[in-house]
Amino acid sequence: MAIDILCVGKIKEKYWNEAILEYSKRLSRYCRLNIIEVQDEKTPDNAPEAIEKQIKEKEGERILKNMDSKALKFALAIDGKNFSSPGFADMIEKESVMGISKMQFIIGGSLGLSDEVLKTCDKKLSFSAMTFPHQMMRVILLEQIYRAYRIINGEPYHK
Repeated sequence: MAIDILCVGKIKEKYWNEAILEYSKRLSRYCRLNIIEVQDEKTPDNAPEAIEKQIKEKEGERILKNMDSKALKFALAIDGKNFSSPGFADMIEKESVMGISKMQFIIGGSLGLSDEVLKTCDKKLSFSAMTFPHQMMRVILLEQIYRAYRIINGEPYHK
C-alpha cells in the first residue's frame, strides 16, 4: 500500500518534525509513505470571509495538482466520519483487500480545505469535533495509521 499525506505548509518546529520522522520510520515496514507539502498562504488576522475563501481556494489549487485520480482520497474534516482505532484499521484493511493500492489523506491549512478539494475527495475523515493545529494533525494521523497497521498485523500496541 502506498500512502500519501498531502498537507498545506511546512513544519517548522523541531519536535513535530522529530515525531513525523519517527512515525515515518516505523511505517516504512508496512507501507510506502510519502509526505507532500504544498505552500500555504499567509492569513491576515481578522481577515474577511471573502479573503479566507480566496486563501483556501489558492491552497486548494495546489492540493488538487498533487491529488492522484487512482488513489482513494480522504479529506480530514471536522464533519467527516469518526472511527475507533480498530475501525480505522478495519477500513484500511478492507480497502486494501478490495484492490485499493494507494490512499491519500489530505490535511488543510489553518482555514481548512476548499470546497473543490472536499468535492474531489472520496471520503471525509474526522478525528474529533475539536480543531487541532495542522502540525499536530500530521502526527496524530501518522500515529493512527501506524496503530492501524499494528492492529491489522495482530501486533501488540499500547492502548
